Amino acid sequence: MTDKHCQVLIVGGGSAGISIAARICARPDAPEVTIVEPSDKHYYQPLWTLVGAGVFPKEESERNEGDFIPSGAKWIKSSVKSFEPDSNAVVLNNGERLTYGDLVVTLGIQLDYDKIEGLPEALGRNGICSNYRYDTVETTWAAIKAFKGGNAIFTYPNTPIKCAGAPQKIMYLAEESFRNQGVRDKTKVVYACAGGAIFGIAKYRAALEDVVKARDIDTRFNQNLVKIDADKKTAVFADVQSGEHHETPFDMIHVTPPQSAPTVIKESALAIEGPLGWVDVDKHTLRHNRFDNVWSAGDCSSLPCSKTGAAVRKQVPVLVENLMAKRASRPLRERYNGYASCPLVTSRGTVILAEFDYDGNPTETFDVDQAKERYSMYALKAYGLPRLYWHGMLRGRL
Repeated sequence: MTDKHCQVLIVGGGSAGISIAARICARPDAPEVTIVEPSDKHYYQPLWTLVGAGVFPKEESERNEGDFIPSGAKWIKSSVKSFEPDSNAVVLNNGERLTYGDLVVTLGIQLDYDKIEGLPEALGRNGICSNYRYDTVETTWAAIKAFKGGNAIFTYPNTPIKCAGAPQKIMYLAEESFRNQGVRDKTKVVYACAGGAIFGIAKYRAALEDVVKARDIDTRFNQNLVKIDADKKTAVFADVQSGEHHETPFDMIHVTPPQSAPTVIKESALAIEGPLGWVDVDKHTLRHNRFDNVWSAGDCSSLPCSKTGAAVRKQVPVLVENLMAKRASRPLRERYNGYASCPLVTSRGTVILAEFDYDGNPTETFDVDQAKERYSMYALKAYGLPRLYWHGMLRGRL
């Protein structure tokens, strides 16, 4: 079989991949673009927090992938079997071998539920739930509605995750529901986090510490979930500092799984050293540190920023401009500063909108104190940002 050559090959048709393709295809000097993506569906995952809290049906987050493949791009409905960067080639699961002029790797993040003993087979029963997959997100609202009191635990793992604020967002929404359901006075809400603080940026950390104090939430840091016994309804946590294990009973537990780069990246020459296996790129130019015709953005990249859709929105134009500059033998002038944003939902009507850069400096959009809970920021999160995503970002307009 003869290899097929692609001028620009994008593997992964999620937020980053489609946005990059749309921007390239809209240019008058656009090269040929090929997208490799096996899924028929595309998901706006930031909505899943509100789906898990019963605010929206999960179908609101789903669209047809084909509706967002940009005009001029070729779509190959397959997945990647292996990378051969020394040969400028990618092998697909359908047997095709594609060569490329430039490769853009946007395969997203892998959810490693299997790293927690007993979890995969337990999801969706006995109060065990997770917002992190389309097929499990409804289990969260079912668990919240059925909750009659006891221990409600919300976990954060010992790896980077997509949307670092998501594990506590669903906690605040659940706590609000427990009050509305009249069971809060017989409920202990626990935030069991492998990190050392509620949030990494000082300004927003202080605001969130006030929220958990006012709402009597028990924060337990340096605690990493390692095992669940669904029948006994117990969770085993490892202390990140001492390594000691301890068992905690639960009546409901929302689990955020450990996460890493997809295995196909981990097993390739594109990955950084270590178990997480992110694509090894320069944190400012988004070009690979060893292969000068390989690029990456979004959750699978090694960029040391929060893994959010807002970060992708700022990464995409930098990557596209630098990729096109490289193809024209021009210097790479565009720089990504690590911008990320996290709309921290604290109730069905309030949000703290965190925005910051690589150095932890707040980079706020609005002329108000965004560390304060506001309805305007909730309206942006629930109604404004989804529309900007579908009609702006994925069309290459933002």
